[in-house]
Amino acid sequence: MVPAFNFVIKQFMKQRMANIRGFMEHPVETQEALLKQLLQQASSTVWGKEYDYKNIRSIKQFAENVPVSTYENFYPWIERCLKGEQQVLWHSDIHWFSKSSGTTNAKSKFIPVSKESLKDCHYKGGMDLLTMYFNNVPESKLFQGKALAVGGSCIPNPFRSDSQIGDISAVIMTNLPGWAQYARTPSIKTALMNEWEAKIEKLAEECLRERVTNLSGVPTWTVLLLEYMLEKSGKENMLEIWPHFECFFHGAVSFHPYRSIFQKFFPSSDVHYMETYNASEGFFAVQDDLSRDDLLLYLDHGIYYEFIPIDEIDEPFPQTITLDQVQLNEAYALVISTNSGLWRYNVGDVIRFTSIAPYRIKITGRTKHYINVFGEELMVENAEMAVAKACEQTNAVLANFTAGPVYFNDVNKGGHEWIIEFETEPADKDQFARFLDQFLKELNSDYEAKRHKDMALLLPKVHFVPEGTFYKWLKLKGKLGGQHKVPRLSNTREYIDEIMTKCL
Repeated sequence: MVPAFNFVIKQFMKQRMANIRGFMEHPVETQEALLKQLLQQASSTVWGKEYDYKNIRSIKQFAENVPVSTYENFYPWIERCLKGEQQVLWHSDIHWFSKSSGTTNAKSKFIPVSKESLKDCHYKGGMDLLTMYFNNVPESKLFQGKALAVGGSCIPNPFRSDSQIGDISAVIMTNLPGWAQYARTPSIKTALMNEWEAKIEKLAEECLRERVTNLSGVPTWTVLLLEYMLEKSGKENMLEIWPHFECFFHGAVSFHPYRSIFQKFFPSSDVHYMETYNASEGFFAVQDDLSRDDLLLYLDHGIYYEFIPIDEIDEPFPQTITLDQVQLNEAYALVISTNSGLWRYNVGDVIRFTSIAPYRIKITGRTKHYINVFGEELMVENAEMAVAKACEQTNAVLANFTAGPVYFNDVNKGGHEWIIEFETEPADKDQFARFLDQFLKELNSDYEAKRHKDMALLLPKVHFVPEGTFYKWLKLKGKLGGQHKVPRLSNTREYIDEIMTKCL
């Protein structure tokens, strides 16, 4: 990759900052105009006719006419698209579907991906990610090397021969423009391999020879690739293999528990870490300022946002609020209408706003991934931060974890049970459990109240499991690689019991 290419890309990215500042400075107007455009484009679809899009004149009317949908009640419409019917949810033909389980449960989601969504959401979001990276690191030489993406795979749609189904990373990679294909590695054939264990060998073989400057993927699977590359090469750290490495673009799970691992892989303060929020449903947000740990919400990338207050989540007809009505540090479920034909769709993610000028967010968890058996309202954000802090205090390095409830019975009080796998185990495991409990109390007042004098919750029960336990579990469920991830919390014992009985 020649320096001239890096220079040209950087100059182009600088020009995009004006567009980004536009939606940052005029957020409400941007969203209102976007919704109007989406309604016009979908007015002649089956869905648009069903909900009279031609006659919707206001945001209020849109919310009154169109129901908030989960995937389960939206699926019959998506199924029609999967089976080949066009102009059902969106005006242009749909030939790609993103497959996502969200967690490791058996049921998969199939999200339609339009050409407009690829261009104006995912690719535009990626371009703006790079724009903000160069804005933060103006001396960057990112494009004097290659980008390595650790992604998934695609398969033919079993319902029709003219469409494909795959992880969103694979859908994006397959359709990348020529200049982006030129700037990435490995070969597209290797990148889209389906079998993870064979794929990791081929990835390492090809990428050990490349000048890789940046990497993107889910931390969990990226760790496995980097460990394999170090083992194969005999090197001490990844900078001995990729001396020009600059940045890891990460997403899907919290990076806090993985930061210490990556600092060992890349022992340099010149290596940066940038968080993205790019889901099957759309590219929602990105870390625009490397000195902060929150994410700038994309407002002109083909997605109109609404928000369900946390106390409305379980209501059959939840009330939503618009961007101009949100409050700082309140929990909201994310509802989207998109240029792929998702309408008032509850993504299942819970976010909170950390800033409203501009609008920045943090992902706090999933609407279904929490523990609230005893009124403790423990969210994923609390759990991940507490584990990270406990690791820091005990010099441990996390690999993976999940947690669930221990129910009351005639003999015992309730509590939480944790399964934790480490890269480096704590020397004193009892001390780690006490630190975990301490930090959960500090981060969550409801948990602290329930733990007071062991009145409602006992000290967490922690299982320190052998290396490879979660890998074994995911393999057992056919969920290796791609964007599959371990569910951090569950309000039932489903995951805890399955791991304990089948993998230990």
